[in-house]
Amino acid sequence: MRTHKWILALAALLTIGLAAGQTQLSIATGGTGGVYYPVGGGYAQVIEQFVDGYSATVEATNASVDNVAFISRGEADMALALADTVLAAYAGTGRFGPEGNLPQLANLRALTVAYTNAVHIITVEGSGVESLADLRGKRVSVGAPGSGTELSAQNILAAVGITYDDFQVERLSANETADALRDGTIEAGFWSGGVPTGAVLSLAESRQIKLVPVTDDEFAAINAANPTLIRYVYPAGAYRGIEETASVGTPNLLIVASEMDEELAYAFTKALFENIGVVRAIHPSANETVAEAALASPIPLHAGAIRYFEEIGLTVPDRLKVD
Repeated sequence: MRTHKWILALAALLTIGLAAGQTQLSIATGGTGGVYYPVGGGYAQVIEQFVDGYSATVEATNASVDNVAFISRGEADMALALADTVLAAYAGTGRFGPEGNLPQLANLRALTVAYTNAVHIITVEGSGVESLADLRGKRVSVGAPGSGTELSAQNILAAVGITYDDFQVERLSANETADALRDGTIEAGFWSGGVPTGAVLSLAESRQIKLVPVTDDEFAAINAANPTLIRYVYPAGAYRGIEETASVGTPNLLIVASEMDEELAYAFTKALFENIGVVRAIHPSANETVAEAALASPIPLHAGAIRYFEEIGLTVPDRLKVD
């Protein structure tokens, strides 16, 4: 099995935060087989090297749904989370609304839009799954419990008229989904992550994987139902044997609580964009992390981040200013 460079780089990052006399920050990420985890390690390295008085630890979590709660409750200082999850939590809709089982989290703020997660609807040769409609009657993982992957999967399936009653539901992480596809215990699985995702790369080395396409008509229905779900097209060769494939993507936000000290939010945002090469050296998804992308955030930006963006000449729209 090939070892990927960002996995090797993590070994040097995950113990960051032990320096004496520094305030330690917690960065909530996702499973170790995904992209949040190494990218969060890059953020930790930026803090350690360029934010005076602070160090950081990287926490593996079930990702977006858990992460927004950790930030809101003060159990993590920074987190990566999918835009559709963050917007629902901030606005108090869907699972975070009156008819859901989770509370509204109005104190969420964004530092930036980090990169776009591609929704991987993964299957393997011989599964009989060629389209979204083919998921009916199959064994399908919709993502780990409490994950943004599952929320995205629910939004996508509902928009095209598929419910959990139509297939056998499994709730597996990225690594677990790859293992189950490899072993034949499921026929398809959802995973929302940066490209490439380590767990999918590893699966593609032992099985011929396929990515289920999303047609133009299906995408139109999906985007109309949830505008944070945008068009994403996998380039040919994104994974071994993959042809260009039209799918769905969701921007990832780097989020904090409104209560974060403005000076800290400013110092980190400045350090991140002035030293983004640190994160890019760990995972190529960070090539999408540019200051201008922050202006596409679906929730307000933190006051410290706004201060930095205006300092470098960006015009931050009023809709992103609430503090």
